[in-house]
Amino acid sequence: MPPQTLESRVDSLEARVTALEQLPQRVDGLTLQVSQLRTEMRAEFSAVRGEMAELGNTLRAEMRQQGDELRAEMRAGDNRLAGLIEELGVHMRVLHEDVIGRIAVLGEALNGRKGGKRRR
Repeated sequence: MPPQTLESRVDSLEARVTALEQLPQRVDGLTLQVSQLRTEMRAEFSAVRGEMAELGNTLRAEMRQQGDELRAEMRAGDNRLAGLIEELGVHMRVLHEDVIGRIAVLGEALNGRKGGKRRR
């Protein structure tokens, strides 16, 4: 490469110095942008935290309501079940009395055949 003239070297240095002189302004601009970004991010994160807290409260309230509804349904089911058990008990007692009555009738019929005479 041929050596540069003094004039071209000075021009090159002046261009570099001019570019370097602009760096502080560019750095200041970047610093301002980073600061603004941090402020915006802080606000957005705060908003997200608020929304998450609100969502959590909403979900807890819905879960509490559904739990209450489920407990009410279970109580109603218990009442229906108790009624069915009571009906079944009545039906079983009726059937039991019917079987006892039939056994008594069969016993009387068998006693009448064996002895020839009926006891009164």
